[in-house]
Amino acid sequence: MGMPVGFDLDLLRSFVAIAEERSFTRAAARVGRTQSAVSLQMQRLEGVLGQTVIIRGKGGSVELNPEGQYLLGRARELLALNDDIMRSLHATPVHGTIRLGIAEELSARYLPRILDRFSHAAPAVEVEVAVAASCFLALKLKSGELDLALLRAGLEPRQWPAVEIWHSPMRWVTSDTHRQHLRDPLPLSISPADCPWRPSEFSECLWHGMVIRALEQGGRNYRVVSTSTTTQGQMAAAQAGLAVTNTLADDRLAEGLRIVRADEGLPELPECRYLMLTAREPRQPATDMLAAQVSEVFGGTARRAPRPPSTQAITG
Repeated sequence: MGMPVGFDLDLLRSFVAIAEERSFTRAAARVGRTQSAVSLQMQRLEGVLGQTVIIRGKGGSVELNPEGQYLLGRARELLALNDDIMRSLHATPVHGTIRLGIAEELSARYLPRILDRFSHAAPAVEVEVAVAASCFLALKLKSGELDLALLRAGLEPRQWPAVEIWHSPMRWVTSDTHRQHLRDPLPLSISPADCPWRPSEFSECLWHGMVIRALEQGGRNYRVVSTSTTTQGQMAAAQAGLAVTNTLADDRLAEGLRIVRADEGLPELPECRYLMLTAREPRQPATDMLAAQVSEVFGGTARRAPRPPSTQAITG
């Protein structure tokens, strides 16, 4: 079977003009051609289609038959797509550098996709990436060292506009060959309570407090055997069979680790929300372009975040 004949967009543009103007004369003036040239174009178009799409009436009136009405809708779509592509390719390239901060626990899964999409949207823009704890990123954003930050809700600077991009429940993680999750007291690998980057209004690390309160409210004894300010460090202790730790529900686990089942006796952990925050004076238009790609990567569900809970509610 031979390849289908492609459309000549000039023919479609003249066809749309005729349909909208309902006149060959006015359509010719609109597309900058003579009336006879436009008539020849429509003959060529109907020849390619193998059927009539325009009904010429008395007095120069023009109507579309059902096939013409169908073609009109699709022609508009094709022309709009063509024009959008041409505008994008002829737009002035965005140059410069943009600074992105992303929470460590989000980076492995989402950062490659964000960077890939942004490299196509703004290939001339260099991206400086900071992967760190949310509390540290909040400080860098506040000091003007980041243009865009993706961090955990509750750690954002006060009164800072934000949009929620994602949320996930937390899960306990243990070694798949050791049974530390069954020990009493429960051995923990956790972030330190006195993280040096935590907001000054917090008495302890938000992550640390969340885990400890869940255990205490569940009546489970525990002991901290390892602390680390990074997810990688906490997971290493679990891989070694020394402790249990926690992670976001759909994180990809390293070899030797597994999620603790709900029937294995550990209390339920709360849900975590993640926010996207823009600097007070971001580098534009690159920041808005990057923010759009972030929203798409996280499913296009970004919405304005509610106000964070009070410090008292967080710290207990």
